[in-house]
Amino acid sequence: MTRAISGEELAAGLEQRIPGSIIGTSKESILVNNQSLLSLAAHLKTEPGLEFDFLSSITAVDYYDYFEVIYQLTSLEHNHSIVLKVRCHDRENPAIPSLVGLWRGAELQEQEIFDLMGIRFEGHPNMKRIVLWEGFQGHPQRRDFLSW
Repeated sequence: MTRAISGEELAAGLEQRIPGSIIGTSKESILVNNQSLLSLAAHLKTEPGLEFDFLSSITAVDYYDYFEVIYQLTSLEHNHSIVLKVRCHDRENPAIPSLVGLWRGAELQEQEIFDLMGIRFEGHPNMKRIVLWEGFQGHPQRRDFLSW
């Protein structure tokens, strides 16, 4: 079974390496500054002893005041995992950096989040709708989407 690393435990070292990158922590996760996501994720992937080489999943949640994108990272070599969270406060044009350059498995998941939630992933190689057709108005997993 994969051991979950404490967000509080991991955040102290990350904040020293990438100052200003951590907004908050909990026992289960780390809340990351939007502008630091790419550099922090690259550090987590390549740092000896951490080596989070597998992106298990990405999902997004609409909290009305902000969107939250949640990443589940796993190190197959060290058998540990961590949850990263990033928030978007702009409902009109939410955007965060794409992690496709680090983990190819992010490509389809980012496209799905874009299609259903409307969060754009900057630097994604093929940002397009994959569930709904081009020209569909709105994003049906947002809380303010009217389906009738």
